[in-house]
Amino acid sequence: MTDTSLPPDVTALSFEDALAQLEKIVRELEAGQSRLEDAIAGYERGAHLKAHCEAKLREAQAKVERIARTASGTVTTAPAGIE
Repeated sequence: MTDTSLPPDVTALSFEDALAQLEKIVRELEAGQSRLEDAIAGYERGAHLKAHCEAKLREAQAKVERIARTASGTVTTAPAGIE
């Protein structure tokens, strides 16, 4: 599932590539050497990359967990048993 509000070039990235780009943007912003316009553009791209990474993590979590009901009726998550 992809987020249509994110730029297509961001949604096409793997988790690892998006995270690497996000880390680079954070380092550049922390350095404080960018022009204001560049810093704003970097912040916006970083927000898109962060949202993409979070979505990828949610997808991965959904693949490795399943919903389970205990004998007492409590709902929990359990490993999906993917081999």
